[in-house]
Amino acid sequence: MSDNKAGNIPLRIILIGYMGSGKTTIGRALSKELNIPFYDLDWYIESRMRKSIKQIFDEKGEEGFRKIEKAMLHEVAEFENVILACGGGTPCFFDNMDYMNTQGETIYLKASPEVLYGHLQMGKSVRPLLLNKKSEEVRQFVCRQLQEREPFYTKAKHTLDVSLMDNYEKIQISVGGVCQLLAVDTTLNGKL
Repeated sequence: MSDNKAGNIPLRIILIGYMGSGKTTIGRALSKELNIPFYDLDWYIESRMRKSIKQIFDEKGEEGFRKIEKAMLHEVAEFENVILACGGGTPCFFDNMDYMNTQGETIYLKASPEVLYGHLQMGKSVRPLLLNKKSEEVRQFVCRQLQEREPFYTKAKHTLDVSLMDNYEKIQISVGGVCQLLAVDTTLNGKL
């Protein structure tokens, strides 16, 4: 990261991890701390396509959605000085994980299945993959899918345990952890 401090290379921080790991929460807080723009890839896709993720899935299926997701990932990952939160499945398709590693500092926000399950139970109504699933079905789904996705997530350049992120103070600790991982000087207010 020392090249970034010299201003030669744009700072790109790409957050990956399972749904409910706090990618958007940490991304927003990190954006505020470093004073650089934050993008949530799913929101970016919805804005560009003028459709919800669910509508895209319904119309094009998962394969069609993943192609759009890859194209939008390549757009946003070219931005200079950006923090990007990817969807939970983004690293698991095509060469997305390798591509993200070439574009910036990738950080896997890692949490245990139990923590993820707890976060998802609170907001399962907004998670299309969890709609109409009973509590135990959600638990089993999370455990199974996390196990499948872990090999992709662990390709990230950095890993940060975010299991304890249930209040503002702990979110700030996680943001500080990201800054430490990347040796980012927050006293420069993001002007690297």
